[in-house]
Amino acid sequence: MGQTGEPRRGHAYDGELGAAVARAQEGDDGAFAVAYRIVQPGLLGYLRGLVGDEAEDVAADAWLEIARDLGRFRGDGAGFRGWTATIARHRALDHLRRQRVRPRPATLEQDVLELPGPHSTHEQALESLSTEYALGLVRGLPRDQAEAVLLRVVVGLDGPAAARVLGKRPGAVRTAAYRGLKRLARELGVRERERERDGDGHG
Repeated sequence: MGQTGEPRRGHAYDGELGAAVARAQEGDDGAFAVAYRIVQPGLLGYLRGLVGDEAEDVAADAWLEIARDLGRFRGDGAGFRGWTATIARHRALDHLRRQRVRPRPATLEQDVLELPGPHSTHEQALESLSTEYALGLVRGLPRDQAEAVLLRVVVGLDGPAAARVLGKRPGAVRTAAYRGLKRLARELGVRERERERDGDGHG
């Protein structure tokens, strides 16, 4: 509980990722597989937040494009994660347009947001983001907040890189991520208190 989450957990592998991408650009299929293994978990989490159960299909389309255009990529490991996230986002938006999916209504009502959450922290929200449950909560956020949280926390991009993916200023993305995490922390705190109350009732 007291431990802070590692919001950029992918960064530890950026050196390995950059080297793998460079070898893959020279035709090393094994190196491409290494890059895929490093990037795919975060990319899939990001897509789940955007398109839900269709994430695997959209990710597959994105990786076809990534493989096709790999020779045109220029940059390091962190840059590659940003580049792949941009491609995945375009594929997700194309998918949503094709499906004509209406934006999901926000699940966080204003009266819920106003409830105090003394034990709810940003760190707890970060630690919970790997779960399907938390991704479902993220999908209930306004689109700009959801994408900022997913890119910063799940994909592991820094502020400027996330801003490039979204075509926005870093300050705007930082604000959206902060607001999204604050809403998530409060919502998670409310749900936790409800669970404790239900447990007491059954005990």
